[in-house]
Amino acid sequence: MSSLEAAAGRWFVVKIGGELAMDVPKLAATVGHAVKAFIDAGIKVAVVHGGGPQATDLSKRLGLVTRQVAGQRVTDEATLEVMKLTLGGVGVNVASAFRLAGLTALCTSGVSGGLVDATRRPPVDVGGEYVDYGLVGDVTHVNVTLLEKLAAVHVVPVIGCLAGDARGRIFNVNADTVATRLASRLSAARLFLVSNVPGVLRDRNDPASRIATLTPREAREQIASGVIQGGMIPKVEESLAMLDEGIDAIHIVGLSPDSSILDEASTPGSRGTVFAR
Repeated sequence: MSSLEAAAGRWFVVKIGGELAMDVPKLAATVGHAVKAFIDAGIKVAVVHGGGPQATDLSKRLGLVTRQVAGQRVTDEATLEVMKLTLGGVGVNVASAFRLAGLTALCTSGVSGGLVDATRRPPVDVGGEYVDYGLVGDVTHVNVTLLEKLAAVHVVPVIGCLAGDARGRIFNVNADTVATRLASRLSAARLFLVSNVPGVLRDRNDPASRIATLTPREAREQIASGVIQGGMIPKVEESLAMLDEGIDAIHIVGLSPDSSILDEASTPGSRGTVFAR
C-alpha cells in the first residue's frame, strides 16, 4: 500500500505563501496538481494561504508603515483593511489555479461560517520588547464540522488567514499558525508548509544542503547550533509543537515546476524536510 493510499479518509493540510499565488499556471501545475492527486486518492484536503508580500506592497503604495515582530505583522485598523483586500485577491488567484487543475475550491477566509475563531492576542514580551500586536488573533476554535461537510461534497476549502469571533471582530493571524491549528484540530496525517525554500538548509545559500528528516530532538539541536535561524525558527518551533497534538508528519517543501509536493508526500524527505515523531 502506498503512503497516499494509507492516508485515504484522513486530512492533509497544505499552506502556501502569498508569493506563490502570483503565477496562476505555475500554482495550478504544482500545488493544484498535488491536491488533485490527494483528492483522487481519497484524502481530504484543506488549504491555507497568506498574502504577506502583496500586503507589504499595497501598504507601501498607500503610504502605510509595515512593522513585523517575530514574523508577525503588527496590525492596526488600516493594516487590517489592507489584509482584507490582499487576502481576497490572493484567494481569487488560488481559486483560478485550482479550477485550472480540475478542482472545485471554495476560497474564503477563516471568518466565513466561523471556520476559524480567534481572540485578540494580549501584549507580550518579545526579546525584552513589550509588543502590542494590535488586531492580531490567537486561534481558539476550528469549525471541523463545516470542513467535513465541504470535504463530503468534494470541495476543497481554501482559507485566507483572517479569523473572527462571535462579536463580529476580525483578526489577522499568521498563515502558518492557521495551518498548524487546522491540522491539529483535524488530526491531519500530513501538514505541508509550501514556500520558495526547499526545506531546512544547513547553509541557507545552498539548496543542496537540505536536511531530509528531523526528529524533534535533532531540530532543537539545529536551532541551538545556529543551523536553523531567522524566519525558519518560528516555522520549525510551530511544527514541533503540532507534532505533540496529533499530526503524524510535517513537511517543509519548496515550490518547483515539477511534482515536488507530490513526490514529498509519496516519499517523505525526498524533496523537502519532514518532521516526524
